[in-house]
Order: sequence, then C-alpha cells, then structure tokens
Amino acid sequence: MRPTVHDIAEAAGVSLATVDRVLNRRPGVSARTRSRVEEAIGRIGFVRDMAAANLAKGRTYPLAFVLPVGDNSFMAGVKSEVEQAIARSGQERTRIDIVEVPRFDGVALANALDAMASDPPAGIAVVAVDSPVVHDALHRLKELGVAIVTLVSDLPASDRDHFSGIDNIAAGRTAGSLMGRFLAGKAGKVAVVAGSMLVGDHRDRLEGFRKRLSELNANLEILPVMEGQDDPDAVYGLVSDLLHREKQLAGIYSLGAGNRGLIRALKELGPTAAKPQVIAHELTPHTRAALQSDLIEAVLNQDAGHEVRSAIRVLKAKADGLTVIEAQERIRIDIFLKDNLP
Repeated sequence: MRPTVHDIAEAAGVSLATVDRVLNRRPGVSARTRSRVEEAIGRIGFVRDMAAANLAKGRTYPLAFVLPVGDNSFMAGVKSEVEQAIARSGQERTRIDIVEVPRFDGVALANALDAMASDPPAGIAVVAVDSPVVHDALHRLKELGVAIVTLVSDLPASDRDHFSGIDNIAAGRTAGSLMGRFLAGKAGKVAVVAGSMLVGDHRDRLEGFRKRLSELNANLEILPVMEGQDDPDAVYGLVSDLLHREKQLAGIYSLGAGNRGLIRALKELGPTAAKPQVIAHELTPHTRAALQSDLIEAVLNQDAGHEVRSAIRVLKAKADGLTVIEAQERIRIDIFLKDNLP
C-alpha cells in the first residue's frame, strides 16, 4: 500500500496542515520542521503524483520576476518576454508579478526581496547583484520555502536553486577567441567596456576574455576595464575619450549593454581613422545595424525568451519538488556576424 500524507504526519510527528505546507512549498514552516517532514517523506518512500494533485486543486503558481530598470535594450527584451508569459498565465497556471529595481543597486534589490517575505510567492527569478545584503535576503526567502532562480546574472555562492542564463565564462572565452583571430599576428591595445563589476555575468565574461585572448596573442595589451553602468551616454563618453586617447587601439570588447553609445562613438571616427575590431553582446536593432555597416565585427547573443521560459519551468518544478531537466534548460551562446544575420 502506498504511503499517504497521514503516514508522513505520523512519521514526522507533525500535523496534516504542516505536511500540506511542506508539500506545497508554502511559508509558515521553520527550516527545522521542514527538514523533519522531508526526511520522513524520504524514509517512508512517499511519492506524490504532482500532475494529478495540481490538476485536482487547480493550482496556480504565484511567481515574481525582479528586473533592473534603465536604458538597457536587452533587459527591455527580458521584460517583454515576461509580459508575454503573463499573457499566457491562464493556460500555464501562473500568476506573475514584475518587480523593478534600480540597476546595480544591491541595497535596493535586497529591500525589494525582503518586501516579498510577508506574502512570499512560490518562486522568484532575479537578475542578481553580488552583494552581501542580497545573499542574506535570498537566504531569508529560502528559509520561507521560496524557490529562487537567478536570471542572466548568477550568484553561484548563494542559496539559489538554479541559474537561467548562458555560461558567461564561456561567452568571454568565445569573445577572446574571436578577437584573437581578428587580430592574429598584430600588436596593440584592447579595451573592455563593462556595465558594472558588481554583477557576476560581467566579471565572468571579463575573466574568460582575458584568459583566452592572452593565450592567443601575448602581444595585445588588455586595458583596465571601463564601467559604463549600461548607460548609452556614459558608454559614449568613455569610448569617445578612448578613441581619441589610445593611438594603438586594436580592439574593443563591449561585454555589457549601452551599445548605442559605443556605436555613436564609432560613427564619429574620421574617414581616415583606423577603426578597432569590435565585439559586443546582444543582438538588438542597434547592434544589428552596426554589424551591417561594419562598425561591429561580431555579436554574442542569448535568447531572452528561452531564459524566461526556463526560469518559469524551473520555478514550477522546484515548487513541486520535481527534478529539473538540465539539458532542456541549457541556454546556448549564439554568434552573429554580418554574414549570418537572420
């Protein structure tokens, strides 16, 4: 005879209501009690038919996406994908809220996460900022039984359940490989434009890029990273100054956003000026046009729609205590040149 919820309650020494909260990942259960119930579930071999249970209950999954605001075309695309998911919420049995926070602001992000603790959703997808207060806020939500997915930018040392995004070290190495080939046999300087070193995806891309480019061409000097805060005007100022200052500039790797500013500065180069080889991230209307006009040589892209859909699948699976199919959730890195634009 298959074990029932009554058997779990008896084995763990708790009420049926507590078992129900643990099975449905609802708040109101201490970490110690939750652990005792989960241990009892494993010991007696309880297996729940989640599809039948959710269909019978007509369960809806309350989820939240915490996204940075700002003039960032890629993040605008992520938000659009979440809005499309909200439009599908009826058929997918979700109830999704979007919470917007200032970009690269760990305190504001932590405050937004803490504000959800009074009525926590089943799961949260968050574009992470690497800050102790953010780690602490995520830990408090995990203690309440909230499933957590980091989106686009990871916090591997945190209590998150899953990362929905590309392998950013591999993305940086890919950019380094491309730059090494573009500048094969040449000497000179290579500049790096980032948004902020407070986010893990930018740090990882920088690490991969530096290592791979140095392996391919030791004659290239990688300049100190410039942080443009993903702001087009700030990036324009940094790159415009760079182009006038560095006479041996051979390449630019833009590993964050703000590429409209980068493109604007490149357009202002005189007809006789030597143009650096440029690699950027995210295929937007602006980077697409820059590829077509030979201002940018290559664009690395990630599928925002896949990332959002993956985050939702994972959060629902974690809320149900189901295994995540890692191969289904792997986000690939696409490389676009002028020759293969879709």
